[in-house]
Amino acid sequence: MCASVVVSCPGSANAQEQKIGAPPEAVNMRLVGYNDLQGRSAYQPTIHHQGNRYIAYIGHHGGTPEVPKPMNSLTGQPEFNGTSIVDVTDPAHPRFLAHIPGTPGNYEEGGSQMTRVCDGKNLPKGDPSKTYLLRVFGGKSHQIFDVSDPAKPQLVWERQGELKDTHKSWWECDTGIGYLVSGVPGWRVNRMTEIYDMSDPAHPVKIRDFGLPGQEPASTGPVPEQLHGMISLGVQANRVYFGYGTNKGGAMQIVDRQKLLNGPKEPTPENLRYPEVGRLTMTPWNGAHTTFPMLKMPIAEFAKDSEGSQRDIVMIVDEQIRNECQEPRQMAWFVDVTIEAHPMVISNFQVPEASGNFCSRGGRFGTHASNESMAPVFYKKVAFLSYFNAGVRA
Repeated sequence: MCASVVVSCPGSANAQEQKIGAPPEAVNMRLVGYNDLQGRSAYQPTIHHQGNRYIAYIGHHGGTPEVPKPMNSLTGQPEFNGTSIVDVTDPAHPRFLAHIPGTPGNYEEGGSQMTRVCDGKNLPKGDPSKTYLLRVFGGKSHQIFDVSDPAKPQLVWERQGELKDTHKSWWECDTGIGYLVSGVPGWRVNRMTEIYDMSDPAHPVKIRDFGLPGQEPASTGPVPEQLHGMISLGVQANRVYFGYGTNKGGAMQIVDRQKLLNGPKEPTPENLRYPEVGRLTMTPWNGAHTTFPMLKMPIAEFAKDSEGSQRDIVMIVDEQIRNECQEPRQMAWFVDVTIEAHPMVISNFQVPEASGNFCSRGGRFGTHASNESMAPVFYKKVAFLSYFNAGVRA
């Protein structure tokens, strides 16, 4: 995807096989606005209500061999793909504000794929007048920018020491705790978790490293699949949901947040197991790319039951990797974690291939990720899934 699009959801249409020059296919969605992002391949967008505006912070993959450094039309200079900042207050007319360059490298090797944003007024030690962007700096590091003026981002912190990789981190804006997907040298996987107190964005303090037993330094035997990302529900729920194995041999891990932050920190097998309260081990065919928790979901069919009328659900989405259906199908899985020690898959969602002849269209067919917003307008009501050549599904 090399553009930012904004959609709304009236109307109806039937999916048909793609034809060159044909109009976009849509069912209960329509295109409202568009920005070409200077031709940069978009990955993770974070939409943030900032003052009286809505600002999109969009992470990019690296460039291509043909165009390793697209032109920044605002400066007239070619720049490695990084983070685009777009004013989307008027969805019909998105306005490109700034581009923060990332690291050299094409595709997954460069760029700055991930973004998280917190207001200083919510962070315990943040400047109330400021807004902060946490992003990865390629696979090498993590950075925090002051984006109070989104057109003029200013670097305020960078993690020192080169990592083996980075990916999809999480930042609790009310506490400042940051769960950073990192590749700390010595660990047996390229992605594990570094936890920082980032309540003062200019001076983060490391708390600990974390991963699955068998991933830690000096361990032996089989190595569990590496981390993809996590989602924390913060202090009140006291749970963090980790996803391992993007598209194979995956696991969804439920962790006691307080034990994770305050328990013994040396990465021994015993200490790594200590905060875990539940784990779902997936098949060799599927992974856990995104683990999106939806607790206390009312189940209409169970409304009259004396117990269990509400269930804690985690939506797991795994990522299709190969083109044209050349591997097991990836999809969205719904897991009942009400009894945390015994997670159970209760249903799944997938797009029928025959509805659009998706295996023969070219590119990937299957899920990639879900939205991660907990805004009341959609949370626990409508989920949005990125589905590669089958588009966006809700």
